[in-house]
Amino acid sequence: HEASGVVKKLGKNVKNLSLNDRVAIEPGVSCRQCQFCKTGKYNLCPDMKFCATPPYDGNLRRYYAHAADFCFKLPDHVTMEEGALLEPLSVGVHANRRAQVGLGDNILILGAGPIGLVTLICAKEMGASKVIITDLVQSRLDVAKELGADFTLQINRDDKEEDLVKKIHSLIGTAPNKSIDCCGFESSIRLGLLATENGGCLVIVGCGPPEVKLPLIGALTREVDIRGVFRYANDYPAALALVATGKAKVKRLVTHHFDINETLDAFDTSRHGKGEKLYLLN
Repeated sequence: HEASGVVKKLGKNVKNLSLNDRVAIEPGVSCRQCQFCKTGKYNLCPDMKFCATPPYDGNLRRYYAHAADFCFKLPDHVTMEEGALLEPLSVGVHANRRAQVGLGDNILILGAGPIGLVTLICAKEMGASKVIITDLVQSRLDVAKELGADFTLQINRDDKEEDLVKKIHSLIGTAPNKSIDCCGFESSIRLGLLATENGGCLVIVGCGPPEVKLPLIGALTREVDIRGVFRYANDYPAALALVATGKAKVKRLVTHHFDINETLDAFDTSRHGKGEKLYLLN
């Protein structure tokens, strides 16, 4: 569902695109008629058709039909690779908007996988003063440093929560006022709640188990806001602007290239953790 393509055929009513335009594809097409669509929260549309989830097919194919208003024309200097990466980058844009990240904020990002890294990029571009990012894998944290993280913290599975909170506060010199969990694990959500300052905000991006055990009462009495994220809405234009101006260096996330005929090899490489993001090229 993370794709870009070249327009080869147009519906008779399409006005925003031309043949041979290179476009990024926002994969979820909403009904445009329900209350969520009409109020701008189309990502919550109950009739969303998303090209990756049954019963809808994904776009790992030579030709794919998609709604024109969910296709975004790429400037000549933006690569097809970057166009495909607008999808995860839009998640980062949406997460930071949900957290209302702005000038001077101190941000904790939990998880330095692809979504954590694009969230980092967006946080810095939206004015965050200090960003600390955590992960179990040091190589991911090394990439985070390249992309602008002020501080990184490698976590071990047997670390105590209270010790990690102290390390986070010590590294950035204060408690983060905004935290964004990009893992979805119970342990990372708990750490986000415990580390966030009084009156701060925790945004949960990662999707983990349906039920988790959290220190909720302590967070409530400290008035820590908890907000969810479901994909993105109205965020593709901002993501495209970040890439087009060179502010979001998303190509750093790409580690392998495959021809579409090598799709099975790509899935095998991804399955065994050999790359951050894998992309198929026609």
